[in-house]
This record gives sequence, C-alpha cells and structure tokens, in this order.
Amino acid sequence: MTAVAYPIRRNTAVLALCLFTLSGVLQLAVAVATITLVLVTGIESILGLGPAIFLTSGALAALPAGRLMDRVGRVPVIAAAFAIGALGCVLTALGCAVDTALLVLPGFVLVGVMSGSVHLARTAAADMYPVEKKARAISYTLFGALFGAALGPLVFRPLFAGKDLELDTLVIPWFVAAAMALVGVALALLVRPDPRTIALELEAAENDATGEPVEPAPPAPLQQILRRPGVPSAVIAALASFAVMVSVMNLSGYIVVGHHHEQSDVFTVISLHIVGMYALVLVIGSLIDRVGRRPSLISGLAIMAVSTIMLAWVESILGMSVSLFLLGLGWNLSYVAATAELVTHASPVERGRLIGAVDLCAGLLGASLALLGGLAYSEWGAAAVAVGGTVAVVLPALAIFVGRRAPAVAPEPAA
Repeated sequence: MTAVAYPIRRNTAVLALCLFTLSGVLQLAVAVATITLVLVTGIESILGLGPAIFLTSGALAALPAGRLMDRVGRVPVIAAAFAIGALGCVLTALGCAVDTALLVLPGFVLVGVMSGSVHLARTAAADMYPVEKKARAISYTLFGALFGAALGPLVFRPLFAGKDLELDTLVIPWFVAAAMALVGVALALLVRPDPRTIALELEAAENDATGEPVEPAPPAPLQQILRRPGVPSAVIAALASFAVMVSVMNLSGYIVVGHHHEQSDVFTVISLHIVGMYALVLVIGSLIDRVGRRPSLISGLAIMAVSTIMLAWVESILGMSVSLFLLGLGWNLSYVAATAELVTHASPVERGRLIGAVDLCAGLLGASLALLGGLAYSEWGAAAVAVGGTVAVVLPALAIFVGRRAPAVAPEPAA
C-alpha cells in the first residue's frame, strides 16, 4: 500500500474528535480543580496546587509516552491514556463523595497523565502530511478541541446551576467526565493504520524518489536533535507559550470567583478561552505555512502579553473572557508554529521523543508558574499574576527576535 492510499483525512478527523473529547474533560478539571482541592483539604493557601498536580503529572508522562509512541505507535498510547484519565475521574468523584484527599490527589495525577499523553496526538497528525503542510495538519487536529469548548456550558454548567458549591455537587460532574474519557478510548482505536506507519511510508517514498536507501536512519540522541537549526527558538516559544497559557488558565477559575462572580460563570470564561485557542486554528495553520514560523512564534507571544497584562485591571466576566480569548489565540499561533518547526526537524522515529521532552519541560514550567501564581494571587491579587505572566512571554519573544534566523534543514542522521 502506498502512502497516498492511506485514509489520512479520516484519521485526521478521528484525531480531532479525540482532542474534542479531551477538551471536554479538561474543561471540568480547569474550572473546578482548584475549588475541589480547597474543599477537600480545607486549606485555601494551596489554591495553585490542583493545577500544579495536573501539569506536573502530565509533563512527567509526556516524555515516556513520546518514547513509547516512537516504539509501538501513536494509537495504543493515546487509547491507554484515555483509559487512565477515566480512572482518574472516577477516583476524584469518589474522593469528593467521601471527602478525602487520598482519592482526589491520585485522581488528579491520572487525569494529568491523560492530558499530557493525549496532547501528543498533534504529533500523530503531523506524521501523515508532508513538510509544507505540517502546520495545517496540526491545526486540523486541534480544531476538534474547539467544539469541546461547548461541553462546559452545555454539559457541566447545568450540573452546577442553582447549587451551592460543595463536595457533593462535584461528584456527578466528575463521573460524567469519566464517561467522556471512555468515549475517547473508543475513538482512539478507530485511527487505522497507525500514523507512525504512514510517516515511515512517506519517508521511505521520499528516499526512494531521491535514489537514497529506503532503510530509515536510527534516531539521533536528543541532545543532537535539540541543536539542529530552528529547534532552539521553537523550544523557547513552546515552553513560554504553553507554561504561561496553562498556568493562567488554571488560575482563572479562582480569579473569577475572587471577583465575586458565580462558579458557573467560570465555564463562560474558560469556554471563550478554548474558542480563542482553537476557533481560528484552521486559518492560523495556513497562515503559519505562508508567512513563516519565526514571525508566528514572536507574534503569538506578543498577543499573549496583551492578554496577561489585561488581567491587572479587568474584573467583569466580559473583560476576563476577552483576556482569556486572547491568551488562547496567542498560544495557538505560537504553539502551532513551534510544534510544526519541531516535527520538521525530526524523523518519524524521533518526533514523539522530541515533542514529549518539550512537553515535559513545558508542563513542569507551567506547574511551577501555577504554584507561584497561586501564592502571588493570595498575597497580592490578580495584578501579580498579570505582571508575572507578561514578563514570562515578553522575554522569550525578545530572545527569539534578536536571535539568528535559522535556515530550514533536514534532520541530521544519527552519529
């Protein structure tokens, strides 16, 4: 079977549905993780710990998940991650029911593992397309998460409407999230053949066309991959955009409640944030392929800076929704460009490891920022989160701007 005979469009659509499902589950996690942990422990000063657990566990799962994807394929890892996430949601629901952190904390860890692993689906999307279309391929898959933004208002908001925010109120939503994760398992198993197989077929076809040996080169050491032209700037942008986006997003629920809004209003803000992340993703993917990845990296970080500094003074739901929308839009532009650049400079047997390593660092950085942001918010309010987030995206943007423009090159063979 040749590469062109593979059902690439169908696989892309199913991968988009996987991210749609993940987005729905994570909406609940983002909206109520902080509140859940504060209620189950009674300690308000740890408000940044819930997001930090999600981000740390997701980060620590990303690298081994990426390595496993390079060895056994993308589909088994994504399906297993959804199953782990379903178990995590069940544990969290049971922890809320019996009022114990001994179940909630491991539940959060497992949900984080799901998030960190399933997000590697963007690698699977890039596998199936040529270099000049990789940004668009990633955007096609991420577009599915846009529709997951509707699940907060449509599914979870009615479950909270008219109820006092107590642990009993959180039980059913977490069980619903578990059911959604199980749907993700079924969807992942529909991706056939595995995108890694398609990527190897494409690489073999390209080598055969140039008269070079068809046998794929062994993977290079990670340190060597990270030194390839274009990779350092992409890594810097990926770290900054992801870490700032997830830390601010995960703290936004508590900031909304801190401005004396209802808990159900958090879903409106988070939904518009997710719309910003994914609504224009198809346009942005094509835009990145046309204008170049380096300008896109810088522009995305600049938009995020505008978003974060707004949090210093906006308090209304409308104002916070606009801020979080811009945060998602800036992340979209910068992160898709960074991912496209990274996968371009890695072979099919290197991509999972490279993206997993970057996700590991980005997640740990995001967890650290969430913890620091939670402490800063408790001490000084939303202005401290706004200033810290702005600095964290402006400095990397300046570093990329003054850095050398790297030529596009093919991945180096392993030594």
